[in-house]
Amino acid sequence: MKRRDIFGVAAAILAAPAAAKAAGAGPPTYFVLTHAPGPLWDHAKAFRDQAGIDRHAGYMSAYADKGQIVMGGPFLDNSGGMMIFDLPSIEDARAIAAADPTVKAGLLTVSVKPWLAAMARK
Repeated sequence: MKRRDIFGVAAAILAAPAAAKAAGAGPPTYFVLTHAPGPLWDHAKAFRDQAGIDRHAGYMSAYADKGQIVMGGPFLDNSGGMMIFDLPSIEDARAIAAADPTVKAGLLTVSVKPWLAAMARK
């Protein structure tokens, strides 16, 4: 696929993600949840030592068990983490992000972005 073709496909997918994804139009789209330390994050502690982080891991594991997480995990510099979801819509991704108990409690913050997987290892 030529570079300009990828951008054309990307524009179509961003215009109507669910319809384009269902039709198999070009590269797949995913939704990326990027987590960062929230106001309750203890910067003196590592990710795994944060009070309540087990609730985040359990919450995300339920979506992994459903096959909705492509991959995810913490950044190695203790700055947060990332989850890549395979979902029908950004609204679904935003709802999952907002319902995370650690986001609701203030341990983590989260941003949600649509992502076009235009390149992949073969």
